[in-house]
Formats: sequence, C-alpha cells, structure tokens
Amino acid sequence: MSAFSSDVLSTTIARNISEFRAAVNDSFVPLQVTSEHPDRFRGMIRGAGIDEVHVSDLRATDHVVERTPELIARGDRPYFKVSLMLAGRGLLIQDGREAVLTPGDLAVYDTSRPYSLVFEEDFRTMVVMFPRHLITLPSDMVGQLTAVRISGSEGLGQVVTPYLTQLATNLDQLAGSTGARLAHSALDLVTTVFTRELGLDGATADPHRALMQRIRGYIDRNLASTDLGPASIAAAHYISTRHLHGLFQEQGTTVSTWIRTRRLEQCRRDLIDPVLADRPVAAIAARWGFVDAAHFSRAFKSAFGVSPSEFRSTH
Repeated sequence: MSAFSSDVLSTTIARNISEFRAAVNDSFVPLQVTSEHPDRFRGMIRGAGIDEVHVSDLRATDHVVERTPELIARGDRPYFKVSLMLAGRGLLIQDGREAVLTPGDLAVYDTSRPYSLVFEEDFRTMVVMFPRHLITLPSDMVGQLTAVRISGSEGLGQVVTPYLTQLATNLDQLAGSTGARLAHSALDLVTTVFTRELGLDGATADPHRALMQRIRGYIDRNLASTDLGPASIAAAHYISTRHLHGLFQEQGTTVSTWIRTRRLEQCRRDLIDPVLADRPVAAIAARWGFVDAAHFSRAFKSAFGVSPSEFRSTH
C-alpha cells in the first residue's frame, strides 16, 4: 500500500465518486464506496505516513463506505483505524454496535472485520490508521470498543482530541524530522484513552485484566534490564511463573515473545529518532536490553524484513 511507502505528504482532490474511491483504496485498505448523489460528489484526502502510522484529513460530501467480507478475504494486513469527527456527522457500524459521531467524538474500528461508515451530509474527519501490534493492548480488548462513541468533550477525550485535531491540521509536521515522535505520541494518547474506556486503570477494573495491564506496564518500564524474565516478572506481581505463562498463553503469545516484541518496537522508534541519529545501533539495542548485537540484528531483520542499519538509512 503506497500510503506506507514514504512519509511524504500527499493531497488528492476527487471530482467524482470514482476518483474518491481510488484515493480511499490507495490511502487505506480496499473499501466499497458509494453515493446516492454521485453527480455532485466532491472529496479531498490529505495524508501523511511514517513508521507504519498513516494520518489522513478527509473531507467529502455524502457517501457510504463498506468493508465487506469479500474485501477482507483478500488478505490485507489487519489495522486499527481511529476516527476523530471534525465537522458534520457520521454513523459507524461494526460488531453489532452503532455509534453516531459528531464533532469532537472518537471511535475505533478494525479492518479485519466488516464495518460500515455512513455520511448523510458534508463532513470532515481525521483517521489514524496503524497495524494492531503498534499498541500494547491486545486486539481482543480493543475489539470491545469498536463502534463505541468516545466523547471529546469530557474525561481524557478533552486532552486527546485537541492534539489529534492539531495533527490533522498540520500534517506537514509528520513529514519532518520529528514526524515519528508525533505519530507515536498520538498512538500513546489513543492507547491511554482505550485503557480508561476499558476500565483498566481504576479500582473497579476486572482483576484478571487489571493484572495483565500491570504486568505489561511493568515489562515496558523494565525493558532495559537484562534480568527481565518470567521469574522476575512473576515475583514482582506475587504470582507463580506457571500462572504468568498461563496469562500470556490466554493472549496467544508467550512472555519471552512479548518482551522481545516490545524491545524491538522501542529500538525501531529510537532508530528513526533524529535526537539519537549519532548513537550506534549497538548502543540503541543495549539501551533496550539486547546485549548481543548480532542476536539483535537477526531478531530485527526477522521482525521487520531489513537490518537495523538499513531501516535507519531509509527513514
């Protein structure tokens, strides 16, 4: 998909529904786009992508977007899409839920399952699209929030929506040297909102899920430690290692795989951080707990398809 091939800002002005459909498919994943008034349809998409995060500012007249089972069956990589309504109204439908979105409202949806977006009037929306692995919450947990309206006028929404709105208005900043930081800051804020909406940061949270959230937080805070492993994690949470392994098995992964994935994600962020441009690859690897540079290089290439040095030189 071309949206992820570079971090160059792009703008597409669509004078009819066919041009808009092509732009949507190029910017996101294959979608069915229709309008009851194709003769007067107009649309525009401004987008910028960096480090697998694609941010779009989309404006259009009335139309319907559908992610059908047939389109999903083509085998596209699964993404989460977070929409922030900036003007007009929209209806999001997924997983048996419906959310009416008005300016300031946030909502998330998953491209691996069918969904529909219905716009009956002129509108403007911001869409942040990213691979599901880029946030720490398991996909099944985020799945509980699909097509759920998150208000931007109360709670954490009041904090997050101004940042996202400014990002949509200043997409050219994503194509600059600090673009990766801005994009990942957006994901961190979105993850915080999801955590709050799922009740994982309060005393009323489900004990089982709350424990997993604490464990994931502990791992993230201790990635640099070479002592980080099942024994130290279990001891810090007063559970047995067997119980710990069982918790991760329920999530479809293992403790060691989760730790390695989180370390690699942090290394990837650092490799494209302009502040760390002069820091050797080995030093970045060591910063996140990889003591063997050769092992880190193999793990990085296995995960991302290129060596750490190649990745850095192309970003």
